[in-house]
Amino acid sequence: MKNIKNIAFAITITLFAVSCKKETTPEPKEVTTAKTEIAAENLETASFTIEGMTCEVGCAKTIESKLAGTDGVSEAKVDFETKIATVKFDKTKQSIESLTKTVEKVGGGDLYKVTKSEKSTDKA
Repeated sequence: MKNIKNIAFAITITLFAVSCKKETTPEPKEVTTAKTEIAAENLETASFTIEGMTCEVGCAKTIESKLAGTDGVSEAKVDFETKIATVKFDKTKQSIESLTKTVEKVGGGDLYKVTKSEKSTDKA
């Protein structure tokens, strides 16, 4: 009986060890999400420095997805390493202030802070 318990225990441990393989997938440095076309005269680009990001996939990707899903945003890119988000948007639908609020609301509003923002008008 003791041998059966030992064998069952060994099999259980072996199954756990084999089933817990760590799968590695390459993580992208930057992810760009394109959404809509904007008239050239309404296109602006804003760059934000975002404090509070602790990981590339959970933080940067989440912020990027939230910005890209915002009405009037044609492109959003968040670079985790430089802590900079770059957003192309329709100035008739969004402002730098509204985009800043969007970033700061991600994660319940306590995680991320925009510390610096700049905008430029793009001439296509």
